This record gives sequence, structure tokens and C-alpha cells, in this order.
Amino acid sequence: MEKEFLDNILALIERQDSPALTALLEDMHPADIAELCDELDVDDARFLYRMLDNETAADVLVEMDEDKRQELLDELPSEVIASKFIDNMDTDDAVDIIQELDEDRQEEVLSHIGDIEQASDIVDLMQYDEDTAGGLMGTEMVVVNENMSMPECLQEMRKQAEDLDDIHNVYVVDNDGRLKGVFPLKKMITNPSVSKVKYVMDEDLISTKVDTPIEDVVQMIEKYNLVAVPVVDSIGRLQGQITVDDVIDELREQQEHDYQMATGITGDVEAGDNVFRQTWSRIPWLLIGMLGGILNSILLGRFEGTLAEYVGLVLFIPLIGGTGGNVGTQSSAIVVQGLANGSLNTSNIWKQVFKESAVALINAVVLSMLVFGYNIFRFGFSEAVTYAVPLSMFALVLIGTLWGTMLPLFFQKIKIDPAIATGPFVQITNDLLGMVIYILVVDILTKNNIFALI
Repeated sequence: MEKEFLDNILALIERQDSPALTALLEDMHPADIAELCDELDVDDARFLYRMLDNETAADVLVEMDEDKRQELLDELPSEVIASKFIDNMDTDDAVDIIQELDEDRQEEVLSHIGDIEQASDIVDLMQYDEDTAGGLMGTEMVVVNENMSMPECLQEMRKQAEDLDDIHNVYVVDNDGRLKGVFPLKKMITNPSVSKVKYVMDEDLISTKVDTPIEDVVQMIEKYNLVAVPVVDSIGRLQGQITVDDVIDELREQQEHDYQMATGITGDVEAGDNVFRQTWSRIPWLLIGMLGGILNSILLGRFEGTLAEYVGLVLFIPLIGGTGGNVGTQSSAIVVQGLANGSLNTSNIWKQVFKESAVALINAVVLSMLVFGYNIFRFGFSEAVTYAVPLSMFALVLIGTLWGTMLPLFFQKIKIDPAIATGPFVQITNDLLGMVIYILVVDILTKNNIFALI
């Protein structure tokens, strides 16, 4: 946000010029107002909120940074949170906001919600695991009965639409609330004389269960290009719907999580988090990396005599370690991506392993030949380093690639996030693997007096 605009807002807040602030905010999108509130301290943000109507204030709260939102909510009474915000939110957003509060505050806010039906829906949604379709869905949607006539259907749709911001689909249920199909609006225009909805509804629709993992829902919406997907319980009763905007938010969070895991950051960390939280999120992998470095030094220490005799071997230790980490990270990243978007499953895992093996073989040949050529140019044919480095490189690229491929598959099998494998874990383990291979190759060559014969 531009500094000049922010300074102008701060000046208006300092003068408590409510009319001028209201005029400015009327022309702003809720997402822009949320960005503005993120830049202000909690007292100024609270003053700004007084200028907003309840519906806009609710939209702004949803868009705010989570930590900033928590600061604001901590300063507000429970009845204000309920009446100004929760009463004007969709149920899925309301659940997200309420779940950020502690249990006592949750009960207080729920008790102050004016619409008993909305409060009941929120309580029901809070029972679902937040990582499932039930935890992501909202209950705001248009639902008609399959036995309604066209005039009855149209009247019911108009009645329900009054309380909704957007209508993605019109769902058709039977007398027991079971999802039967979706009502195509085009049919209402082209077939206004049809007696009942069930004769024109589209029964070929895609739905999901309340306990479906969010990752599967994201893949479903992406695969079939859906704007919304209905959510049903175990016996097929319609419970809610998940819209594409909810999925986009979830997808962004997943990408941020995977990126942080791949770079060695644990937990959900933001740039604005305090020093302690940021330190705690980074130090575990740094300690593991330090341990890996110590193990490397122990391995090299046991090989000190050979390294002293063939000094040129020392020069390529960083190359061996770096190459191992790089090939492992590349192969594991491809596998993790395939697992995440659903393109890789049990039916084609071995095909992927074979493909990675072929790629590894080509890479191993290219890299080892390049290093071999460089070593001949620099050291000649009679030095140990000329042969030990390319042979180690060849073995490391092959083994390191397969290790990077199999590791996320193993994590997936034991129900651990495969994203862990794409970052420091592969980097550290392949660094150690590289040193072991390097030592073994040099040890075999020197013990068998290979260099003495050259």
C-alpha cells in the first residue's frame, strides 16, 4: 500500500475525521481495506472498523491477516464479534473465525448470535475436522425439492436467494434431504411448462462426502473445472457445498505450507511473526543439518590418511555433497508434486521410478564424463582424483535420484507429509550418502593400487 495514502489515513484517524474516512472507505474493496488494517496498529484498526457497515466489516475481517485479526478480536467484546461480524458472514467463514478463539470465548460468541438457525449450523460445522470437506463447506445454498412444480420451484429459489450473495448451483433433494441432482436454470427458461423439477433436473453431478480430505476435494474441483461441489453425509443427505473461492484459499495455504517445509521451516509461519516463533520454526532442521555435518566430518576423519596422500580429492568434497543434494531434491520434488495433484498413484508409481532411473542414468553419464574431462585437463591421467570423482559422481547421481524418488513415497505410505522429503531431509541424507560413496570408491581404488598401475 502506498505510503502517501497510508499517511493520509493515519492523519484522518488522528483528527478522528469520520466523514472523510467513511467517504474514502466506501470506494474501497474489502480486501483493500483489510490490507490497510494490517498496516495499522490495533487501536487505529478498531477506529477504522467503526466507519464500516456490518456487512463490509465482516468481509474485511475474513480478508485480514490472521495474527492481526486475532489482535483485533482480542480487543472486542463477544457480543460485538457476534452481532457485527458473525451474523453477517457465511457459515464457513464464521466457523474459521470462531475456531481462532479460545473455548470460553467461542461459547460466549455463539450465545450472542442473533440467528438461532445460523448458530446451529455453525455448531454443526465445528464438529467436523478442519482438514475435511465438512470443515471447509458452507451451508448457504439454494435447495429445492424434486416434487416441486416449476412455479413452486421458482418461488422457493427467489425466497432463498434473498439471503445469499452468490448462487452457484440449485440443488435438488428428495423428501428425506438426499441429494438427487442439480437444477439447470436453462431448463426453467426453455421448459417452463414441465410439471415437476425431477423431470428436468440433471442427475449426473459430482459430489463429495463430509469426511473427504481437503486435498482430494481440491483435486476434484481442479480436475472437473467445478465452481462448487455439494457435500453429503454417509447416507447421501445434502449438508453443504464447497465453492471454488474456498478451494483457492486452501490451495494457497497448502502451497505455502509445502514451500516452507521444502525450505526447512516447520509450522505455519508468517513474515510478521515474532522472533521467538520464527526461530523455533527454523532451528529443528538447522540442528539436524548440523548433526549431518558432524557425521560427515567423522566419516572424513576416518579417511584422513588417504586424503592427505591424495590432496586433490579434498577439492571435490563440496561438489560431491552439493550434487547429491541437488539430484535428490529434484527427483523428490517431482514425486511430491505428482502426489499432490493426483497424477501419481499406486498404479503408476513403478512407471515413475523407472522414468526417474532413466533420467538418472543419462544425468550420471553426462555429469561424470564432464568431470572426467575436466580432471584429465587439470590433473592428467595418473592422479587419483581423475578417476575417483567421476566414478563417485556416476554412482551418486544414480543412487541419490532413486533415494529422492522413493523417500516421499515412503512418507506417503506411513502417513507423513511427503513435502518433508523435498527439502533439508533429502539434502542432508544425500550429502551423507555422497560422502559414503566417495569414501568407498576412493578406498576401493587405493587399496587395489589402481593408481599405481596407471
